[in-house]
Parts: sequence; structure tokens; C-alpha cells
Amino acid sequence: MLRPQRFVLLIYLRGKAIMITLSLLRRGSPLADPAMQQGMLAGGADRQFESALRQHGHLPLTASGIKVLQVNVGKLCNQTCNHCHVDAGPDRREIMERDTMRACLKVLAQTDIATLDITGGAPEMNPHFRWFVTQTRELNRHVIDRCNLTILVAPGHSDLPGFLAKNAVEIVASLPCYLPENTDKQRGNGVFAKSIEGLRRLNDAGYGHARDLPLTLVYNPVGPTLPPSQAKLEDCYRQHLRDDHGVVFSRLITITNMPISRFLADLLESDQLEMYMQKLLDAFNPATLDGLMCRTMLSVGWDGRLYDCDFNQMLDLGCSEGQPRTIWDFDSRRLAKRAIVTGQHCFGCTAGCGSSCAGEIV
Repeated sequence: MLRPQRFVLLIYLRGKAIMITLSLLRRGSPLADPAMQQGMLAGGADRQFESALRQHGHLPLTASGIKVLQVNVGKLCNQTCNHCHVDAGPDRREIMERDTMRACLKVLAQTDIATLDITGGAPEMNPHFRWFVTQTRELNRHVIDRCNLTILVAPGHSDLPGFLAKNAVEIVASLPCYLPENTDKQRGNGVFAKSIEGLRRLNDAGYGHARDLPLTLVYNPVGPTLPPSQAKLEDCYRQHLRDDHGVVFSRLITITNMPISRFLADLLESDQLEMYMQKLLDAFNPATLDGLMCRTMLSVGWDGRLYDCDFNQMLDLGCSEGQPRTIWDFDSRRLAKRAIVTGQHCFGCTAGCGSSCAGEIV
């Protein structure tokens, strides 16, 4: 069994010693190779995702339009979270250039795609992030920023809440638990406290209060389990964050951890991959198939390559054969009806109540 080792780097910033956990890529892990990840997921599986689709009349799984253009603007991040499917971190240097963003803007201008969903890494660390947001808003498109919260208190980013509010950007923010110890276990020491401060700054800018400034929190399990009821968990979050920290938010969504990249590494390290995959297979819910996010979304990589979703992007599974490969080749008519590329990791989106970038599916 492949057992990834943890590597850290000690750096000095402004006279302070800072410990940085290295990404899989920078530590030279075999799991940095998407092909290796695909092989680990396929090995020994007694049920293929395609078989589940066929059994329920959804093979091939096809797109039903493009409502959301999700753009990954880079893998640079100020955190190195244990569960990260992007393998993002301070040691990554992949960044979307402005020319690639211009191609995305051209697609938005020439189609009726209503939403630009910006993700990373920490998307705000891309030097062209603010330009991308303002240009998209000039096209009268809705913008989502998938924010890790701690970037809001990082040096050089303190004015972000005001900028985001001015441009009516929807915030979807990661906060895996309302308890400090659970959040720090997954995302790093001190992350919970910084996240709360980031939430306070968003509240001060109107987020969570004004109807046109929605603040969505994202829960994902700390370990190899499925998320609990989204509605019940939202009540717990709301009470704890309000009573303990004076923080408010608009809604909570739950997302299942995908068995890829660093979460896959953790599963292998703890000998829980087989158990977790079986849990996902056993919880397969055919009622989720109609609402899978890949059916109404198109994902753009930092280099402009096209994918069915952000998870396929990290596994280097491009769009199906015969489809445009990059944002410069975008063809709305063909992509809106494309066959979706699937794999064993897709059981993560169809387990239980389902999982998507918008939370539960059913």
C-alpha cells in the first residue's frame, strides 16, 4: 500500500518562522500524478460508476446546457489543507494569465451563461482576480468567489471584503466545522480564528445581512464519512457562530470529500481508502443523477483547458472525445450536449443526498 509521507518547509517571513506543509507535487509524491490517482481508485472496485449509470438509464451521462462557467484561476493558496482536491498551497505557481481570462470573458459575452464561478487555490491571490471580477460584472453576469476566509486577513488583502461587496460578488466560504479543533485539524493551526475574523469583516461589509450579498458557508467532513443533514447542520452552525462569535451567514451547504489528491493521500496513509470507497458505493443514490453539477457546468483550468467539473480537472480528465479542448475552441452548441466523462470518484457526488458545488442535490 502506498503510504504518503508528510513534508514541511520552515521559512522566515518578516522575522517570523513559519511552517508550511508542502503540496504533493513539491514533495515528489507519486500521487501528484493524476494517472496514479486514477489507478488507485480503479483498483479492486467491484462496481464501476458506468455500470451504475447503465443500470439506471443514464449511460451516457450527458450535459443539459451550461449555466455556470467555473474557472480555476490557479493553484496558489495561502493554506495547505489536508482534504484539498486541487493540491493547492503556497508552493504552487500555476496561475491563470489575463489572456486566458479574456477568452473566458469572450465566452460569457457571446452566450447566455449567467454565472462565473471563480475558484482556486485561493483565487484572490491571482494578480488578475479583481480585473476579472470587474470585467465580468460589466457583462452583467453573476460572480461567485470560492473563498477560504483566511485570505481576507492576509497582508495585502484587507480591502477584499469591500471590493467584493462593491461588485456584489457572492461569497462561498469554506468552514469545515464550527469548532476550532476540527477546523484546525483539517486546515492548519490557527485557521479557525483567522476564519472567524474573516467572517466578521464580511459581516461588516454587509455580507450575511443584505439580500444582495449572500454569504454561504461550506461544510465537508473532517474524516472519511458522509456529510450529515444539511438543514440540521445549518441550525447548529447558525447557533454556535452567532452565540460564540457574533457571526451571521446566509446559508450552509455540505460537500462530500472526493477521494482524490490530498484526501486520497490521507485515506491511503490511514488504510481507509477501500472502506471509504465502499461507503460511497453503498450510498449510491440514483435520484442524484438528474441534478449532478457536471450536467449544467463547464470547468476551465488555469491553462484554459476544458473539463466537465473541477474534480475531473484535477484528475486530468478532459472533455469527451470530439469536444473542444480549450476555452479558445469553445463551441456552445456542442458543449451544451456533450457526453460527460466519469470515473470511480463520481460516486462521491452521488452518495446519500448527493454533493455538488451548491451542496446537497436531493
